[in-house]
Amino acid sequence: MTALIENVAKKHEPCVAPKLQRGSAVSKTILVVDDDPAIRESLRKVLQAEGYQVALAADDREAIEKFNQERIDLVLLDLNLPVNSGWDTFGTLTAIDPLLPIIIITGRQNQFELAAATGISALMVKPLNVPLLLETVVDLLDEEPERRLKRLVGLRQDLRFVPPVHQPSRPKHPARRGTNYNRKSV
Repeated sequence: MTALIENVAKKHEPCVAPKLQRGSAVSKTILVVDDDPAIRESLRKVLQAEGYQVALAADDREAIEKFNQERIDLVLLDLNLPVNSGWDTFGTLTAIDPLLPIIIITGRQNQFELAAATGISALMVKPLNVPLLLETVVDLLDEEPERRLKRLVGLRQDLRFVPPVHQPSRPKHPARRGTNYNRKSV
Protein backbone atom coordinates (compact mmCIF):
# COMPACT_ATOMS: atom_id res chain seq x y z
CA MET A 1 0.00 0.00 0.00
CA THR A 2 2.82 2.40 0.85
CA ALA A 3 4.43 1.81 -2.57
CA LEU A 4 1.11 2.64 -4.26
CA ILE A 5 0.77 5.85 -2.25
CA GLU A 6 4.33 6.94 -3.04
CA ASN A 7 3.91 6.09 -6.74
CA VAL A 8 0.65 8.02 -7.14
CA ALA A 9 1.93 10.94 -5.05
CA LYS A 10 5.06 11.26 -7.21
CA LYS A 11 2.94 11.58 -10.37
CA HIS A 12 1.15 14.65 -9.03
CA GLU A 13 2.75 18.00 -8.47
CA PRO A 14 1.97 19.45 -5.05
CA CYS A 15 -0.47 22.33 -5.05
CA VAL A 16 0.85 25.68 -3.91
CA ALA A 17 -1.49 27.52 -1.61
CA PRO A 18 -2.52 31.03 -2.56
CA LYS A 19 -2.32 33.79 -0.01
CA LEU A 20 -5.71 35.18 0.89
CA GLN A 21 -5.22 38.64 -0.50
CA ARG A 22 -7.92 40.44 -2.38
CA GLY A 23 -7.10 40.94 -6.02
CA SER A 24 -4.14 38.55 -6.08
CA ALA A 25 -3.76 36.63 -9.31
CA VAL A 26 -4.08 32.95 -8.46
CA SER A 27 -3.92 30.34 -11.18
CA LYS A 28 -5.94 27.75 -9.26
CA THR A 29 -9.31 26.72 -10.66
CA ILE A 30 -12.17 25.64 -8.43
CA LEU A 31 -15.19 23.78 -9.77
CA VAL A 32 -18.42 24.62 -7.91
CA VAL A 33 -21.10 21.95 -8.36
CA ASP A 34 -24.51 22.87 -6.94
CA ASP A 35 -28.01 22.68 -8.40
CA ASP A 36 -28.98 26.00 -6.77
CA PRO A 37 -27.98 28.86 -9.11
CA ALA A 38 -27.94 31.41 -6.26
CA ILE A 39 -25.42 29.33 -4.30
CA ARG A 40 -23.26 28.76 -7.40
CA GLU A 41 -23.22 32.47 -8.12
CA SER A 42 -22.51 33.45 -4.51
CA LEU A 43 -19.60 31.02 -4.29
CA ARG A 44 -18.29 32.21 -7.66
CA LYS A 45 -18.22 35.80 -6.42
CA VAL A 46 -16.52 34.91 -3.13
CA LEU A 47 -13.87 32.72 -4.79
CA GLN A 48 -13.16 35.16 -7.61
CA ALA A 49 -12.75 37.96 -5.05
CA GLU A 50 -9.95 35.83 -3.56
CA GLY A 51 -8.28 35.49 -6.97
CA TYR A 52 -9.39 31.99 -7.98
CA GLN A 53 -10.63 30.96 -11.40
CA VAL A 54 -14.09 29.42 -11.05
CA ALA A 55 -15.97 26.91 -13.17
CA LEU A 56 -19.65 26.25 -12.44
CA ALA A 57 -21.77 23.12 -12.89
CA ALA A 58 -25.42 22.49 -12.05
CA ASP A 59 -25.36 18.68 -12.10
CA ASP A 60 -23.12 15.63 -12.22
CA ARG A 61 -22.98 15.44 -16.01
CA GLU A 62 -21.91 19.05 -16.35
CA ALA A 63 -19.39 18.61 -13.50
CA ILE A 64 -17.68 15.64 -15.20
CA GLU A 65 -17.70 17.50 -18.53
CA LYS A 66 -16.07 20.61 -17.03
CA PHE A 67 -13.59 18.49 -15.09
CA ASN A 68 -12.49 16.75 -18.29
CA GLN A 69 -12.23 20.04 -20.22
CA GLU A 70 -10.39 22.21 -17.69
CA ARG A 71 -7.57 21.81 -15.20
CA ILE A 72 -9.50 21.72 -11.94
CA ASP A 73 -7.51 22.05 -8.71
CA LEU A 74 -10.35 21.65 -6.19
CA VAL A 75 -14.08 20.87 -6.22
CA LEU A 76 -16.89 22.23 -4.03
CA LEU A 77 -19.58 19.57 -4.38
CA ASP A 78 -23.19 19.66 -3.21
CA LEU A 79 -24.82 16.30 -2.41
CA ASN A 80 -28.34 17.16 -3.63
CA LEU A 81 -27.89 17.08 -7.37
CA PRO A 82 -30.45 16.14 -10.02
CA VAL A 83 -30.05 12.70 -11.68
CA ASN A 84 -26.99 11.36 -9.77
CA SER A 85 -26.15 12.33 -6.21
CA GLY A 86 -23.10 14.24 -5.10
CA TRP A 87 -21.73 11.00 -3.64
CA ASP A 88 -21.94 9.38 -7.11
CA THR A 89 -20.18 12.41 -8.58
CA PHE A 90 -17.51 12.19 -5.86
CA GLY A 91 -16.92 8.55 -6.83
CA THR A 92 -16.57 9.39 -10.51
CA LEU A 93 -14.21 12.33 -9.92
CA THR A 94 -12.11 10.33 -7.45
CA ALA A 95 -11.84 7.46 -9.95
CA ILE A 96 -10.49 9.92 -12.53
CA ASP A 97 -8.15 11.73 -10.13
CA PRO A 98 -7.77 10.21 -6.65
CA LEU A 99 -5.72 13.18 -5.45
CA LEU A 100 -8.32 15.82 -6.32
CA PRO A 101 -9.31 17.76 -3.18
CA ILE A 102 -13.09 17.72 -2.82
CA ILE A 103 -15.11 19.66 -0.27
CA ILE A 104 -18.65 18.40 0.21
CA ILE A 105 -21.06 21.28 0.82
CA THR A 106 -24.52 20.18 1.86
CA GLY A 107 -27.66 21.00 3.74
CA ARG A 108 -28.12 17.30 4.56
CA GLN A 109 -27.69 16.30 8.16
CA ASN A 110 -25.85 13.21 9.43
CA GLN A 111 -23.29 12.92 6.63
CA PHE A 112 -20.17 12.84 8.83
CA GLU A 113 -19.75 9.06 9.09
CA LEU A 114 -20.20 8.50 5.37
CA ALA A 115 -17.84 11.39 4.58
CA ALA A 116 -15.18 9.99 6.92
CA ALA A 117 -15.55 6.51 5.39
CA THR A 118 -15.09 7.83 1.83
CA GLY A 119 -11.90 9.74 2.60
CA ILE A 120 -13.38 13.07 1.55
CA SER A 121 -11.15 16.09 2.19
CA ALA A 122 -13.77 18.22 3.96
CA LEU A 123 -17.46 18.29 4.83
CA MET A 124 -19.17 21.65 5.31
CA VAL A 125 -22.84 21.95 6.24
CA LYS A 126 -24.91 24.81 4.83
CA PRO A 127 -25.28 27.63 5.56
CA LEU A 128 -21.55 27.89 4.98
CA ASN A 129 -19.08 29.73 7.14
CA VAL A 130 -17.31 31.65 4.36
CA PRO A 131 -14.07 32.48 6.23
CA LEU A 132 -13.70 28.81 7.21
CA LEU A 133 -14.52 27.73 3.66
CA LEU A 134 -11.74 29.96 2.31
CA GLU A 135 -9.31 28.72 4.96
CA THR A 136 -10.18 25.11 4.09
CA VAL A 137 -9.66 25.79 0.37
CA VAL A 138 -6.18 27.20 1.05
CA ASP A 139 -5.29 24.29 3.35
CA LEU A 140 -6.41 21.66 0.85
CA LEU A 141 -4.64 23.29 -2.08
CA ASP A 142 -1.48 23.26 0.03
CA GLU A 143 -1.89 19.67 1.22
CA GLU A 144 0.71 17.10 0.19
CA PRO A 145 -0.67 14.54 -2.30
CA GLU A 146 0.57 11.64 -0.16
CA ARG A 147 -1.50 12.86 2.80
CA ARG A 148 -4.61 13.17 0.62
CA LEU A 149 -4.14 9.67 -0.78
CA LYS A 150 -3.65 8.20 2.71
CA ARG A 151 -6.98 9.76 3.77
CA LEU A 152 -8.69 8.37 0.67
CA VAL A 153 -7.51 4.80 1.34
CA GLY A 154 -8.32 5.01 5.04
CA LEU A 155 -4.81 5.36 6.48
CA ARG A 156 -5.61 8.86 7.83
CA GLN A 157 -8.71 10.06 9.63
CA ASP A 158 -8.36 13.83 9.29
CA LEU A 159 -11.63 14.86 7.69
CA ARG A 160 -12.23 18.59 8.08
CA PHE A 161 -15.78 19.04 9.35
CA VAL A 162 -17.43 22.45 9.58
CA PRO A 163 -20.96 22.54 11.03
CA PRO A 164 -23.47 25.07 9.71
CA VAL A 165 -23.26 28.71 10.66
CA HIS A 166 -25.82 29.37 13.35
CA GLN A 167 -27.75 32.34 12.19
CA PRO A 168 -29.12 34.62 14.87
CA SER A 169 -32.86 34.47 15.14
CA ARG A 170 -34.42 37.40 13.42
CA PRO A 171 -36.24 39.82 15.66
CA LYS A 172 -39.93 40.17 14.87
CA HIS A 173 -39.42 43.90 14.39
CA PRO A 174 -35.83 44.65 13.29
CA ALA A 175 -34.45 47.87 14.69
CA ARG A 176 -33.07 48.88 11.28
CA ARG A 177 -34.47 48.22 7.87
CA GLY A 178 -32.22 46.40 5.47
CA THR A 179 -30.22 44.54 8.11
CA ASN A 180 -28.48 41.63 6.45
CA TYR A 181 -28.58 38.69 8.84
CA ASN A 182 -26.96 36.33 6.32
CA ARG A 183 -23.91 38.27 5.20
CA LYS A 184 -21.35 35.62 6.27
CA SER A 185 -23.22 32.60 4.96
CA VAL A 186 -23.84 31.26 1.51
